[in-house]
Amino acid sequence: DPANQKCGGRKKTVSFSSMPSEKKISSASDCISFMQAGCELKKVRPNSRIYNRFFTLDTDLQALRWEPSKKDLEKAKLDIAAIKEIRLGKNTETFRNNGLADQICEDCAFSILHGENYESLDLVANSADVANIWVSGLRYLVSRSKQPLDFMEGNQNTPRFMWLKTVFEAADVDGNGIMLEDTSVELIKQLNPTLKESKIRLKFKEIQKSKEKLTTRVTEEEFCEAFCELCTRPEVYFLLVQISKNKEYLDANDLMLFLEAEQGVTHITEDMCLDIIRRYELSEEGRQKGFLAIDGFTQYLLSPECNIFDPEQNKVAQDMTQPLSHYYINASHNTYLIEDQYRGPADINGYVRALKMGCRSIELDVNDGSDNEPILCNRNNTTTHLSFRSVIEVINKFAFVASEYPLILCLGNHCSLPQQKVMVQQMKKVFGSKLYTEAPLLSESYLPSPEKLKRMIIVKGKKLPSDTDVLEGEVTDEDEEAEMSRRMSVDYNGEQKQILLCRELSDLVSICKSVQYRDFELSMKSQNYWEICSFSETEASRIANEYPEDFVNYNKKFLSRIYPSAMRIDSSNLNPQDFWNCGCQIVAMNFQTPGPMMDLHTGWFLQNGGCGYVLRPSIMRDEVSYFSANTKGIVPGVSPLVLHIKIISGQNFPKPKGACAKGDVIDPYVCIEIHGIPADCSEQRTKTVQQNSDNPIFDETFEFQVNLPELAMIRFVVLDDDYIGDEFIGQYTIPFECLQPGYRHVPLRSFVGDVMEHVTLFVHIAITNRSGGGKPQKRSLSVRMGKKVRECTMLRNVGLKTIDDIFKIAAHPLREAVDMRENMQNAIVSVKELCGLPPIASLKQCLLTLSSRLITSDNTPSVSLVMKDSFPYLEPLGAIPDMQKKMLAAYDLVGNCMEFHEELHNLGAKEGLKGRKLNKATESFAWNITVLKVKNQGIENLCLLPKITQLVNGGAAV
Repeated sequence: DPANQKCGGRKKTVSFSSMPSEKKISSASDCISFMQAGCELKKVRPNSRIYNRFFTLDTDLQALRWEPSKKDLEKAKLDIAAIKEIRLGKNTETFRNNGLADQICEDCAFSILHGENYESLDLVANSADVANIWVSGLRYLVSRSKQPLDFMEGNQNTPRFMWLKTVFEAADVDGNGIMLEDTSVELIKQLNPTLKESKIRLKFKEIQKSKEKLTTRVTEEEFCEAFCELCTRPEVYFLLVQISKNKEYLDANDLMLFLEAEQGVTHITEDMCLDIIRRYELSEEGRQKGFLAIDGFTQYLLSPECNIFDPEQNKVAQDMTQPLSHYYINASHNTYLIEDQYRGPADINGYVRALKMGCRSIELDVNDGSDNEPILCNRNNTTTHLSFRSVIEVINKFAFVASEYPLILCLGNHCSLPQQKVMVQQMKKVFGSKLYTEAPLLSESYLPSPEKLKRMIIVKGKKLPSDTDVLEGEVTDEDEEAEMSRRMSVDYNGEQKQILLCRELSDLVSICKSVQYRDFELSMKSQNYWEICSFSETEASRIANEYPEDFVNYNKKFLSRIYPSAMRIDSSNLNPQDFWNCGCQIVAMNFQTPGPMMDLHTGWFLQNGGCGYVLRPSIMRDEVSYFSANTKGIVPGVSPLVLHIKIISGQNFPKPKGACAKGDVIDPYVCIEIHGIPADCSEQRTKTVQQNSDNPIFDETFEFQVNLPELAMIRFVVLDDDYIGDEFIGQYTIPFECLQPGYRHVPLRSFVGDVMEHVTLFVHIAITNRSGGGKPQKRSLSVRMGKKVRECTMLRNVGLKTIDDIFKIAAHPLREAVDMRENMQNAIVSVKELCGLPPIASLKQCLLTLSSRLITSDNTPSVSLVMKDSFPYLEPLGAIPDMQKKMLAAYDLVGNCMEFHEELHNLGAKEGLKGRKLNKATESFAWNITVLKVKNQGIENLCLLPKITQLVNGGAAV
C-alpha cells in the first residue's frame, strides 16, 4: 500500500522556514525592503567556483552591492540602470556549463544580465522564496528605472488598498474609521472563508502589540494590513508580478498572454479575458477599468477554470462507436456489499453508490428465497437479504443516471428452475425494452459499440445451446468463489459443478455469454466474439506474466472479466492497473473498500465524462500492432513524453483523521506516484515543511519519463511526516491524458474519496518530448545537429523473404525520419537556450521573449513577424528547404507493407513456416508495422523543422 509507506529513492529533508522572516511578501515595497536589508547569496563563476557573498540594495535604489570582495567597493556593485534582463532558473551559459549545476536547485537560481554585451551575474539563493523576492524586486526597479518610484509612499494608493478601504468604510456604519475586532474578524472571513478565526484574531493581536496598543478596536490601516498579510499567497504574488511585467495587477493583454503561453488555452480573445476579469475581480474599479489584482487573480487560479483536470473530459470526448471490447469498463465486485465480503450484510445502497459512480458492470448473486421469491444475500451472513425484485427496481431507477451507455448485469444464478422463471418474469416486467436480447450476428466479427447499445441492459450469464429445443439443461455453475475453493481443495478432480438452467433465462443472455477459458490458442480458433471469459485475480496474474502479448491480442476481440481473489476476505482490492496493462476490460473492484487501488480506479474513470467507458490505446486495439504489458522501456509505436511537475504549495491541509495524541500542527510532504506500464511506474517526494498546514511552500520540481501516456496515471498524495496513528492527509488521482498544462490547483480528496473543501495543491504542469525538455544540454547546436547516433526502435526480421525485403527498403527512410525529428527537437532546445528560458518553456513563450529583443535602438523592428497556417514566421529568413519528399515516402512504405498482412499466413505456409515459427513471424510483422506507424505520425511534426531552423538563425543573428 503506497499510502502507508515512506516514499523511496529520496532521503527525508526538512524545511524549517519557507520565508526569511515571519512577514509575508505582499507588495513590491516588501521586496525592496527585504533587498535593502540584504541577505547572503551564492555567486557562481564560469570557472565553476562558487562564492558566498552578502548582497544589498542601496537605499537610493540605484545600485546592487556585495561583500566581501577583493574589488574596490565602488567596483563590487552593479548599477540598476545597466541591468538588461533578470532570468529565474539556471538559464545562462554559466549555469549550463558549470560542473556543479546538477547540485544547484533550479528554483533557487537566478541571473542578472547587464551591460551592452549581456554579461551575466549568476546567483543562488538559499530558498525559492528568496530568489523570487530578488527577481521580483529587481524587475520592478528595472521596469520603472525611467519613471519616478512611487511605492516608497506606501501601499495606500494601490488598487488593492483602495478596494479594501471601500470594504472597510461600507462595514463602518458609524463612520468613525474604527470598528470592533469581532466585526473585523467576521469581515475578513467573509472575504476569505478558508481562514480560521483564531488565526485572524492572532494577527490583529500581533499588529496591535507592535504598535503598543491596548484597545481591541481595529483601524482602517490595521484592517488592511491584517488582510494583506493573511490573504496574500507569496507564490501567487510572485507569479502575478512576473506575468504582469512587474505591475501589481493584470490587464486584459497580460491575462491573454498568460492564458496562451503558459496555460495552453487556444483561441483566446480580449473579450474573453475581460469577461474573466469581470467575474473574478473583487473591486468595482478593477471590473470597470479591466484589471485583475492579486485577490481576484488568486480567486481565478482557485476556480474550476484552473483545475488540473481538463474540462473537455467532463463530457464524453472519445469515439464511442468502437466495438465493446475496445473499452475499459467501470466494474463492481459483490455490488450488494457495503462492508467486507466475509460477514458484511447485503445492502441496496451498494447498487445505488456504484451506479451513481458511473459503474457499468454490476454483480447479482441470486439464490432461492422463501415464498418463491429470489433473493440476494451474503452466504456468510444470511441474516440480511434483499429481494431480487427490489434490487432490479433500484437498478432500473439508477441505471442511466450517471451514464447512458450500456449496463452489464453479471448474473450469478444459484436458483432452482421455478425461481429462475420468476427472475425472468420480474426482469422483463421491470426492465422492459431496455433488456438487450438480440441474437448476435454470425456475419459480424466484433461486439456492437457502446453508442449502438445506449440505454440497454445486457445480461451476462450461462446459455443453453441454441441448436436444440430443450426447455432446460445443465450448465457449469457461475459461482466463482465456490469454484476457486473447489479447485484449491485436495479432492478437486478438474470437473466443474453443474446446475440446471431454464430456457427462458438462457434467452435473456445474448452478447455476454459466459464460457470457460482454456488457453489462447483454442480461444482464438473457436471462441465466438459474443462469449466472455472470467478470470480470477490469481489466474489472470499468471497469464499476464507468462503470455503478456497473447493476453493483449486476445482482448482486442473478446471481453475478459477479472474478479478479486477469494482469499481477500477483507474485501481488499487488487491493482487494476496490472490488468488494464493487458487490455482486460472488466476489472471488478470492491467499491466498499477505499484506498490506493480504489483511488486508481476512481481516477481512471473520471475521464470521458465519467460515463464508465474509456477507449483503450490504439496500440491495444489495432488488429496489426504489437504490445507487451511487460514492456520495460520504449513502447514501439508510441512517442515517450517527459512530465514536469512542480509542487509549489499547499492550502488548508487538515490534520489526519486517524491521528491521535497530537495537536493541530502537521509536518506535510507530497508524494507523486506514476502508475502505468512497468517502465513508467515511479515515485518521488518533496521535502517536509515543518509545522505549516495553512500554506506550506514546497517549490520543488520533478521529471518523469512516460512511455505510454494513454495508460498512465498520476497520484498526488499528501502525508504528515510527524504522525501518530495516521499519516494520510489527502490524495488526487488523474489520468495523464486529462492533465492541463500551466499553473493549476489540485483538489484533494479524503481517504474515502470525498472532495475536501478548500484543500488543494498548487502545481505547475509541463509536458515535453524526450529531447525538447528535461535538463539543459551542454552541447552546441552544430554538434547536436551533426550527431549520428540516434535512439531508434529497430525493425525486426520477420523470416519471410518477400516481406523482409520490403521492410529493408523502409529501414533507411526510417533512420532519416528519426534524424530529422531529433534535429527538430534539438533546434527547439536551442531556441529556448537563446531566449534564456527553461527546457519546459513553450514556443509561444520563446516568441514573446524574442519579440522584446528584435527591436532596434531607434525602436523599430528588425524582422517581420507573420502568421502562416497558424504558425509564427520571422521574415525574411530565406527559403524553406524541401524535405517533405523523403518524409512522405514512409507513408507509401507502410501502405506496401500492409498489403502483405492479408496473405501473411499463406506466404508463411509457402515458405514452410508453421506453428510457433509462424506465430513469431506474425508478431515480428506487427512490431514492424507499429514502429513505422509512429514514425509516420511524427512526420507531420517534422514540417516544423525548417520553421524552427528559421527561428534559431534569426535569434542567433540578433
